[in-house]
Amino acid sequence: LTSRSSEQQTPPICLRSGRLHRSGSLCSERPDRIVGGYECRKNSVPYQVYLNTGYRFCGGALISRTWVPLLLVQTVHLGEHDLGVDEGTEQIIDAEKIIDHPRYTLYHNDIMLVKLSKPATLNNYVRTVSLPTSCAVTGTKCLTSGWGLTCNFESQYGTVSDRVRCLDVPILSDTNCDSSWPYQFTSNMFCNLVLSHLTLSFLCQGEFGAPLVCNGQLQGLLSWGFYSENMPEVYTKVCKYTSWIRGIMMSE
Repeated sequence: LTSRSSEQQTPPICLRSGRLHRSGSLCSERPDRIVGGYECRKNSVPYQVYLNTGYRFCGGALISRTWVPLLLVQTVHLGEHDLGVDEGTEQIIDAEKIIDHPRYTLYHNDIMLVKLSKPATLNNYVRTVSLPTSCAVTGTKCLTSGWGLTCNFESQYGTVSDRVRCLDVPILSDTNCDSSWPYQFTSNMFCNLVLSHLTLSFLCQGEFGAPLVCNGQLQGLLSWGFYSENMPEVYTKVCKYTSWIRGIMMSE
């Protein structure tokens, strides 16, 4: 499962035009500082998916042995921790079928499903994450993960860590989200903690589709945002789509 923030073009990328905005440079102000959370404990996010889309900054989550909510994708990488090392835990599976939400538009219903060409082998390194049984409430502490940003002198906007990173964030109120994103925010979205130099996570490098898990349930997929301090990241609210997801999985 992932967000659908992508454009139909070659090569495929994770970002639909106009969705990611950047403002200034945070990295240049704090050289050699990790600002994308912390390195996840190895195998602590076994549902994490890394997507090969021709670029490297897309994520998702495994919700069954054969289904992932994702972005545009060529192959699905499971069991990854360090992208620069062959650790022997990886499973690389081709995408067989991609299903968009039928009402997807630029800012709305930003979610899609990818059916794997063969079932994933579940083990200590590859596991599924549960779909939500209800929507998470404001203030719920959640974990988002992906290959986050490392700042350095050479790159104004930073580089992506080879090792999967984690960030603990609470869900903001709809009022806070709507005030930050008037005319764009809807009830099918929610925001995480306002970004700061210390909590900047994935939007600098466009890790769209990054899962947000709250109390063991997949509540969000990173959809869009403004790369700037004091602006929240916006997630697709997965709890609003569980009926659609289950219907597709059963019919296929």
